[in-house]
Amino acid sequence: MNKIKMAVIGIGQRGSGMTRTLLNCEEVDVTYICDIYEDRCLEGVKIVEEIRKYTPKYTTNYKDILADDSIDAVLISTPWNTHTDIAIAAMKAHKACALEVYGAYSIEECWKLVEAYEETKTPFMFLENCCYDKFELLSTSLVRAGKLGQVVHCSGAYAHDLRDEITGGRINRHYRLKEYSERNCENYPTHELGPIAKLLNINRGNRMVSMVSFASKPGVGLEEYVKEGRSIDETLKDRHFNQSDIITTMIKCENGETISLRLDTTLPRFYDRAFTVRGTKGLTNQTLNMIFLEEEQKGEEYWENGSCAATLTNNANKEEYKEYLPPVWKNITDEEMALGHGGMDFIELKEFVKHLINKEEMPIDVYDAASWMAITALSAESIAEGGTLKQIPDFTKGAYKTRKPKDVIEL
Repeated sequence: MNKIKMAVIGIGQRGSGMTRTLLNCEEVDVTYICDIYEDRCLEGVKIVEEIRKYTPKYTTNYKDILADDSIDAVLISTPWNTHTDIAIAAMKAHKACALEVYGAYSIEECWKLVEAYEETKTPFMFLENCCYDKFELLSTSLVRAGKLGQVVHCSGAYAHDLRDEITGGRINRHYRLKEYSERNCENYPTHELGPIAKLLNINRGNRMVSMVSFASKPGVGLEEYVKEGRSIDETLKDRHFNQSDIITTMIKCENGETISLRLDTTLPRFYDRAFTVRGTKGLTNQTLNMIFLEEEQKGEEYWENGSCAATLTNNANKEEYKEYLPPVWKNITDEEMALGHGGMDFIELKEFVKHLINKEEMPIDVYDAASWMAITALSAESIAEGGTLKQIPDFTKGAYKTRKPKDVIEL
């Protein structure tokens, strides 16, 4: 396979952006566009015409794509509640599947995804772009080099003020409005969990064993937002939102590490994933853009007037850490960095394409997808039961014990 003919299913905000990124992968031709809304299909067609100067086919029914023998692979970026059904159908139609991230509605859903892959062996990759971000990969590289010592705890967040997007959902045809109205869970765990899971070799010598979630009082941030008339949709003024503003999740791993996650999307704040790694010899902290290695500590901390002050000189942008950057981040161009989320979208899709062409095992596979997505379903149960402990299934059925570690990219 030298040139991949791909279809994009779902041309909303994410799908249209990923279409542009795909079209900058010279090994790919986007030859089919799909969305349930025809105007979005036409927008997708226009994107292809502008960048590649040819006109792809389009349809409002994804099954037309799966029946087309000319299509090698699909990128699925539809509303969350349709992801699994489309991905399973794609694998059964033997279309390589690049699936955008989401959280599962049930554990059964996760098992069905795994079973479809094991039955068909159709290439499948979960598109968690944050696994390819510069800071996460630099942190992983430092861990692999032993610079942080033994990793004890990792934490992260999806901290992103989405109040305008959520409450504009009816007008802008965005699925998050329904999600936040009806569910209460850690609904988007993989941006923070994905990089942590890869760093801790989850499903490859280690696994997540149990978890618990706690939720703040539901709906406060969104309900205040709409009552103050700040949403573009005035019909929401009396809407009750079931989703809590802050969801906190704790996970225990078989090898002893703990993971903490925070969903924080409906209160005023700055964007942050808060990716943090704590080891016996140091830490990395994305919020502060800090690498703190005990062996290289050049700062000091002290108590003054009842508060702790710190002077720290280690910084993730310093030249001294460049040797630990993965080659892809040493060589990335300005043009590639402009192709979505500071370059990580392009790196991610190039890796999907490379592994598909070379017939290699995907770097973020169906077992990663199932175990990360399961946190959403389990968190909903834990919260509904007042914070009960939940066991996390082993979707590898014991194979994790002998599966070799595999980073998402060369470090």
